[in-house]
Amino acid sequence: MTHSYDLLLRNGTVWTPGGPVTADVGVRDGRIAEIGVPGDAGETIDCTGLTVLPGVIDSQVHFREPGLEAKEDLESGSRAAVLGGVTAVFEMPNTKPNTDSADALNHKLVRARDRMWCDHAFYVGATSANAEALAEFEMLPGAAGVKIFMGASTGDLLVSEDAELERVLRSGRRRVAIHAEDEARMQARLAERIEGDPSSHPVWRDDESAMLATRRIIALARKTGRRIHILHVTTPAELEYIAGHKDIATCEVTPQHLTLAGEDAYPRLGSYAQMNPPIRSGAHRDGLWHWLNQGVPDVLGSDHAPHTKDEKAKPYPASPSGMPGVQTLLPLMLDHVAKGRLSLQRLIELTSAGPQRVFDLVGKGRIAAGYDADFTIVDLKAEWTVEESWLASRCGWSPFTGMRLTGKPVGTIIRGRRVMWEAQLANQASGRPVRFAATYQP
Repeated sequence: MTHSYDLLLRNGTVWTPGGPVTADVGVRDGRIAEIGVPGDAGETIDCTGLTVLPGVIDSQVHFREPGLEAKEDLESGSRAAVLGGVTAVFEMPNTKPNTDSADALNHKLVRARDRMWCDHAFYVGATSANAEALAEFEMLPGAAGVKIFMGASTGDLLVSEDAELERVLRSGRRRVAIHAEDEARMQARLAERIEGDPSSHPVWRDDESAMLATRRIIALARKTGRRIHILHVTTPAELEYIAGHKDIATCEVTPQHLTLAGEDAYPRLGSYAQMNPPIRSGAHRDGLWHWLNQGVPDVLGSDHAPHTKDEKAKPYPASPSGMPGVQTLLPLMLDHVAKGRLSLQRLIELTSAGPQRVFDLVGKGRIAAGYDADFTIVDLKAEWTVEESWLASRCGWSPFTGMRLTGKPVGTIIRGRRVMWEAQLANQASGRPVRFAATYQP
């Protein structure tokens, strides 16, 4: 029996929840209709020799709009995302103004419509002033949840004291995202910064700054009974500690911290390697891989945080922290797969199944009948070099320019629509808000 589809992906190696199969995938009305059932379609894509992954979800990006559009905006950032094979993003609240109210959240959603290439959700930033209102804000459509900055980073969102953190954690019930660096320790260590020497950045924002904040927020999460998600973990000690608290804490690692080592990065890249929390030593990087292979990190996020070249060229510490990464997230990790550092199955867990589980997404995160037809199609054998001309971020640079990689995103399909194919975009952006089980109303 043959069926009729809107879109048919033919002859690819398809990664289903049960593992890889060589099969056709039929799409109807933006959702996966059937796998391995013959049919005709309005559009057919030949995926011979290609691998069809569940749509990649990047749950931490900073697209800088509103207020900081010289660095990035929702259109350019999401364009970079789909060129890198990313089908959905969660965008962070440290814009100007901050996303710390219902109006600010809605303003971003309005700006995103018909301008963002990928599906999207927006975090609401916690402050001491809005703590009691967060229970309301986190339930709004399009809200990814609440984000806490325990240590100051780009922007002025900061909740650093235990009493204020407890107020935030007691307001609401969804999982709270945490930037875990201890503000008091970092303030006390400001003299550790050496002017003109970005390699002093991880000396200032040291291991204990991260570990102290992680211990504090897990204790408060347990006290309040609130689930948390610790972002961009950079130290093996933190991952070992989090492993003992997985009932209440999930966590994220980034491709940057899994790829770069300070001994090489700071001499080669200078302040372009500067981010918060910092790029640390090769020993730290190896330790992150150890705990990644132990299964502790739940998701992979790019922490895409662009700044202009002029800003990054300022002498440290006047140079801002952050680097672009949404477009290179998947290519870097495919290269790690090619080098045998992790399996493709584990990569899928970190970039689609993991985000679906941690954030309780509706209709995303797996290739299964009834789910959104989100696919990231890759050529696992492609060998290529990251060139500046390929980058879509408005900032115009990447710490990975010139890197030779194996594995490349070929196509990005979102809700059954081919948004990117072989670095060519569709005619119109059509990203829509991500749905969450906590707030979804059928």
